[in-house]
Amino acid sequence: MRLDLHVHTTASDGSSSPAEVVGLAAEGGLDVLAITDHDTVAGIPAAMDAAAGTSLQLIPGIEVSSTYEGAEYHILGYFVDPQADSIQAHERHAVGGRESRMNEMVDHLCRQGLLIEMTDVLDQAGPDRSAIGRPHLARALVLKGYAKSVVDAFDRLIGDGHPAYVPTGLATPEEAIRLILEAGGIPVWAHPPLHALTPLLPAFIGVGLRGMEVYRPRSTAGHIRKLERAAEAAGLLVTGGSDWHDGESGHTLGTFFVTGEDVGELLEAGGLSVGSPERQK
Repeated sequence: MRLDLHVHTTASDGSSSPAEVVGLAAEGGLDVLAITDHDTVAGIPAAMDAAAGTSLQLIPGIEVSSTYEGAEYHILGYFVDPQADSIQAHERHAVGGRESRMNEMVDHLCRQGLLIEMTDVLDQAGPDRSAIGRPHLARALVLKGYAKSVVDAFDRLIGDGHPAYVPTGLATPEEAIRLILEAGGIPVWAHPPLHALTPLLPAFIGVGLRGMEVYRPRSTAGHIRKLERAAEAAGLLVTGGSDWHDGESGHTLGTFFVTGEDVGELLEAGGLSVGSPERQK
């Protein structure tokens, strides 16, 4: 059984539509897919329609952006109700907040002599987007010749800590966790930085955090072991996913996957029956 529990579509900052992502997941040999767009569930209905009648099981999810002391922390929500009031309210708030943030980043880049306009970012986002993100800006920078690739744009121009970077400022981590719980979901800390575990994990657990994203394609074995130990010590569920946005990152959807053995407790908590949890290599 192959699962990818962290995937984005054009509803946020992915490059493929929800239906296309479902098709790519099936072609890549995945059995279970979680759509986890940034601050929106707009892509879930189309993904559900595309998955209907196939063997692919879809988990409705979201990746909620939050900020604490100037740093961003993302909380994944699994098995959420897309129609929940908390999710819908956050999505409405996020649309304006993300556009305001992007305008600030574009302004910062212009002050550095990079002639980027908001219309360039919106063109890269396309008509199907509900949430604007940095990958849209990165693609605009590539198109304008200011970066060689999306990765290069993040590494040199718009990544965390760079002069043009602006945090989303949509919610606190505690608010993100609560809104997922209110939507009937399971809140999981996405790609948690090791240095933040000791100061922040107890507070997150205190408001209802139930899991931690442990398995990611670019994580070292040592990094994974540290997260596994932290999750076990705290009694948290573990998850994993590719954080897939497009094929430009060097792997196709399905190349990275976790197994039922890896994330079986999360699936059980979400009420998903996926058969035998044997590990696949």
